[in-house]
Amino acid sequence: MTRARNLADFNTLNIDPSSLDDTGTIPSALLAGVGGKVLQVQHRKFNSYLNNSVTSVNSTSWTATEITDQITPTSTTSKILVMINASLSQYEGSGSGLKFGAGIYRRVGTGAFVRAYAGQDNSYGGYGESSGNTERTSSFPTTLIFVDEPNTNNTVDYKLYLKLLTATGQGDNVNTGASNQERSITLMEIAA
Repeated sequence: MTRARNLADFNTLNIDPSSLDDTGTIPSALLAGVGGKVLQVQHRKFNSYLNNSVTSVNSTSWTATEITDQITPTSTTSKILVMINASLSQYEGSGSGLKFGAGIYRRVGTGAFVRAYAGQDNSYGGYGESSGNTERTSSFPTTLIFVDEPNTNNTVDYKLYLKLLTATGQGDNVNTGASNQERSITLMEIAA
């Protein structure tokens, strides 16, 4: 952005033009108290071309996947918008269907990962049927969107976790998609 454009966008803040850096960017200190502004964006893509492997889950326990990224909030009052996109694939060898859960886990600093969002804990996707012993595969375009308030300015890791809903009879595995399909996570810090 040009210096003039930055000033036009933030003219209600009464910013002195001499306070801008030489690229025309408004220093973050001058934005203190300005709510709802995007302060930073982190974005990662995953696919076989980037040497990322696919995670396959065949357990009813929440299992970490490769889809992860980190952000360090500039303020403890910031909110973090987390967006994960994937095309989750399922394989059923001979059971009666397949259902899985998907959730977002968070780790602050060097702590443990804990579930921050699992609105689809009960069943994010899948299918069930009363009978059927044929091999099947299916894919579900999957987007998880969650606004977090981690209340920290330490580094925060966000990661997609998956699980099967039943150990037998409803699914052999769910995975993060074909290796050449793009999966991504985007983290946006938003001023409170």
